[in-house]
Amino acid sequence: MTISKEDYILRSFSKIRHKKWELYVITRIIHLLNDPEIEYVCQQLVKTPENKRYLTDLFFPTLELYYEIDEGQHSSDQHIISDVHRQREIVDATGFIEKRIRVFDENKNDRNLYEINIEIDAFIDFIKKRKKHFILKNNFIPWDYETKFSPEPHLKRGYIDVKDNVVFLNHRDTLRCFGYKKGHYQRATWTIKGTKKHVWFPKLYKNNDWDNSLSDDFKTIEMKRTDNSILPKVGHTEAIVFAHYKNLFGQIVYKFLGEFHTSIKESTNYKWVYIRKQTKINLNEYQ
Repeated sequence: MTISKEDYILRSFSKIRHKKWELYVITRIIHLLNDPEIEYVCQQLVKTPENKRYLTDLFFPTLELYYEIDEGQHSSDQHIISDVHRQREIVDATGFIEKRIRVFDENKNDRNLYEINIEIDAFIDFIKKRKKHFILKNNFIPWDYETKFSPEPHLKRGYIDVKDNVVFLNHRDTLRCFGYKKGHYQRATWTIKGTKKHVWFPKLYKNNDWDNSLSDDFKTIEMKRTDNSILPKVGHTEAIVFAHYKNLFGQIVYKFLGEFHTSIKESTNYKWVYIRKQTKINLNEYQ
């Protein structure tokens, strides 16, 4: 299922329609910024350098920046996400900048709107300057929503990186990054031609046959049977992982998590353990 950019924007705002200040601040930023080249996400789940997971209010992936709106009725600690969201989109925001705005005073009352607008406008100026900085460093990627799920930008760039939040809508487009030329492909793994590596599309949550999990630091995958039965002896495996999950818009997508290798030492008769070895893959090696 694909959705248009217009639908994406409207759905993004609808997610925050019940949060008065969040809706006001975010829509003011987006409308006054008025820059279709800057990608943004509302309610993005991120992991910070301190290994905490937050549902950020406004996220700018190409600018390595996120924005938090502190409302009076909650503290930032209440933004920590529990395991029920594990299937949702998680971005490793290591090195990203956090900016915040407080919309309440020391008595937990709403601040003056004029003061809040001044802070919002200052943040908009910060975004514009940050974009110029990224352009000067040749690190800015304009938002092209129509190619968001396409392998072409990654093939042109020559690599995929976990921090870039790489996702695809199907196995075929994912595998094209590794030299696949055929039609749709539905199996959970595909061996990359001329290598011992394979591309893996695991469901990292409990399902009918498997109870799989991803560690909080995104470095370890564990697989075990739902009935906890004995598994075959694990062999050495090198897998480039694209996890199967449903995003906040209900789309089934495949998210790049890195290259994982089997841990013979940590695996047992009842679980297989895979450890992340790389977060960046050079695609030119597979073409």
